[in-house]
Amino acid sequence: MSARDVVITGIGLVSSLGEGADAHWQALSKPGLPPVIDAERYSPYTIHPLPEIDWSRQIAKRGDQRQMETWQRLGTYTAGLALDDAGMKENEALCSTMDMIVAAGGGERDEAVDQGILDAARTRNDRDVLLNEKLTTELRPTLFLAQLSNLLAGNISIVHKVTGSSRTFMGEEGAGVSAVETAAARIRSGQSSHVLVGGAFQTEHSDMLLAYELGGFLHRKRWKSVWQRAANDGGGVITGSGAAFLVLESREHAEKRGRKSYAAIGRVASGRARRGEGNLVEAISGLIRTVAPSNDPMMAISGASGAHAATGAERNALQASSSFAARGFSTLTGHMKEAQFPFAIALAALAISNGAAYPPFDPENEREFAGNVDSALATAIGYHRFEGAALVVAS
Repeated sequence: MSARDVVITGIGLVSSLGEGADAHWQALSKPGLPPVIDAERYSPYTIHPLPEIDWSRQIAKRGDQRQMETWQRLGTYTAGLALDDAGMKENEALCSTMDMIVAAGGGERDEAVDQGILDAARTRNDRDVLLNEKLTTELRPTLFLAQLSNLLAGNISIVHKVTGSSRTFMGEEGAGVSAVETAAARIRSGQSSHVLVGGAFQTEHSDMLLAYELGGFLHRKRWKSVWQRAANDGGGVITGSGAAFLVLESREHAEKRGRKSYAAIGRVASGRARRGEGNLVEAISGLIRTVAPSNDPMMAISGASGAHAATGAERNALQASSSFAARGFSTLTGHMKEAQFPFAIALAALAISNGAAYPPFDPENEREFAGNVDSALATAIGYHRFEGAALVVAS
């Protein structure tokens, strides 16, 4: 043990399964949990929608709520859950010295304005003039501000008074991996004593789904487990709205304030394989060996998206070692993009803290695990690019 071990003292989670760390543990620890899905709103695509949320529980001012898009409200709300869980929410001294690292995507577009521009462009050839007209009549400066990725961190600072240093990483699963990797490195180096880290993704917006579909990644037809999505049903990804935030502290900092931790984060590793060269299985296997070199049996809390190439490669890498019992949580939550890696780490920490394994989320493709739950592998293999893995251990 070291004074600079990275321990998890607060967990905030929101997904289609509910909100809060305990709600997710209670749901996911029950065998045969059915997914919460909406197959009609964006047919032929299925999504995992947000639950009903009383935003005022974590964002007290209506004015603050109104000026945020849903993904910003979702992230700010979930960050509040993590701060509450860590016992820091009302502690101004702790929040004012807390560093923050956020994984975010772009904001939600104004679909009515986009559609108006496209409709007008069909009947006019002077499209440069048309765009200038729309810029002066339809597009508001506040709209652009709402789409800035670092506005999530800004809103968390405003609402929860987290006013230490702030960083935002942007872009798919890689942002979540980099956020956690950086937060852990800062604590281990002594640059930070406590950090709020996480991300949010709101899929219930057509432009968010469009980004996946333009790449051919979305699953069509009926819902299937993340391990069972066939190529003739589309690209394999079923998305979900959700968020995950973690409060990370040095062991010394947590002990000084008498705070018990869920678990500790061991080695975190990231990579960006040249997938066109066909070496993704080897790249994932290398990441896994880096963070979990032991052959001891353990659960692998997999952020697999369902995208065929990435998910197939991860499955092969995990099966190449008899050590891992995989749990693909996207089966029940959907793929949450930037929030995927923090979510995986949170679920691993909950299992370790409760001393029990999750039952298989897909009994046909995931085996039972009867070993000791004193460590777990967490992964996020990007549906398009970037790979990450971390070892979570008992603290």
